[in-house]
Amino acid sequence: MIRRRYGRLGLQIALIFVLVAVGAVVVASVVAALTVYSQADEILARQEASETSAAALGAVITYTPKGWAAALEPVIAVADRSGAAAQVRDASGRVVRSSPGYARFPQGPARTAPVIVGRKRVGSITLKFGDRGIGALVGHFEAQRWRARLSAAGFGALFALVVALLVAPLIAGPVGRLVRAARARGGGQSDARVGRVRGFRDIRELAASFDQMADNLGKQEQVRRNLVADIAHELRTPIAVLQASTEAIADGVQQPTASQVESLHDESVRLGQMVDDLQRLAAAEAAAVQLTLVKCDLSEVAAAAADSLANVAGIAGIRLVRRLRPVPLRCDPQRIREVVTNLLTNAVKFTAAGGEVMLETAPHGDQAMLRVSDTGAGIGPEDLPRVTERFFRGGGSADVNGSGIGLTVVNELVRAHHGTIAFASRPGEGTDVTVVLPTA
Repeated sequence: MIRRRYGRLGLQIALIFVLVAVGAVVVASVVAALTVYSQADEILARQEASETSAAALGAVITYTPKGWAAALEPVIAVADRSGAAAQVRDASGRVVRSSPGYARFPQGPARTAPVIVGRKRVGSITLKFGDRGIGALVGHFEAQRWRARLSAAGFGALFALVVALLVAPLIAGPVGRLVRAARARGGGQSDARVGRVRGFRDIRELAASFDQMADNLGKQEQVRRNLVADIAHELRTPIAVLQASTEAIADGVQQPTASQVESLHDESVRLGQMVDDLQRLAAAEAAAVQLTLVKCDLSEVAAAAADSLANVAGIAGIRLVRRLRPVPLRCDPQRIREVVTNLLTNAVKFTAAGGEVMLETAPHGDQAMLRVSDTGAGIGPEDLPRVTERFFRGGGSADVNGSGIGLTVVNELVRAHHGTIAFASRPGEGTDVTVVLPTA
């Protein structure tokens, strides 16, 4: 149950938290031992030296050449009450008086101080310090400190474990899902995704980036599939014509004539144009994952596209009118120029000599608007909903060169920029195409 909830990574994280907490307590204890122990020893030594000096002073005050042993009673009593044992010797080293049980006193530090009366050394006093008195207090204090350290280590480990059990799912859960999704994709499951995860922001962004990468790869794969399907569908007829004609000539069924050679050449040109169109369509479909967004002015991009087609419109006898208002935009200028070029080319194709094509750019609320209008033949209401379909050619386009993917390319590029495209047409009067793009 625990392993299923937290996973191996979660348990490892919990163990690391506990080890870090215990390690921190141990390090703190070692540092405290190195510093506090030396200070405690120094304080204890000072206290012992002070008690010994005080006992020596008491021996000096009570000194008498005769009856000194009895006079030392208060000094010995004070030493006994402090937890030490005292022994006084005269100048010859003979024991004058000792605390009861001095010889059996527990082994410990001992300090000796001279007893000097009138600048003459009359004896000495020795104090033994054992596990009572100040030494007992220090020992008890150190024992309490060790118990506190052990308790701190236990509480620290418990707290770290609780925190780890709360934090580990926020790391182990999303990471585990990422690993499973990556393995699934590696195993051929192209629809494997991580989905929404709970956790830290960076991990959530990692999961979202993985899903976005998977979506982009899926889109690119779909583009490749569409391209293969389009090639198989659209190239079948011209290839069949070329194959039948060349086989007839090779078999001697027909003699090659100038008209047949010209027909074969036209088919090969049409074949090459179709391949180019299919490549453009594939590039447009993949634009969503290949855009290079920069800040630019939509009017400048539109003007550059119009300049490139000015001669074409002039030769066709069509007046190209521009109404370009500056509109700041964040887009891929090359792709947007392709949109404008395709719209203008379509408008010129379907407008008779003496007609007019108008190119406009203007702000549209907090968005940018691009419009191409013409006075051409227009589009029938039954064809209008299908103009962006792949290879669709309406009833009025039979006599116009083209493969029927120009508006499909435009639609894909506009959608890649998160924009919208709308068509309005009146048969016999003209067509308006309006593109609205977000400025950010």
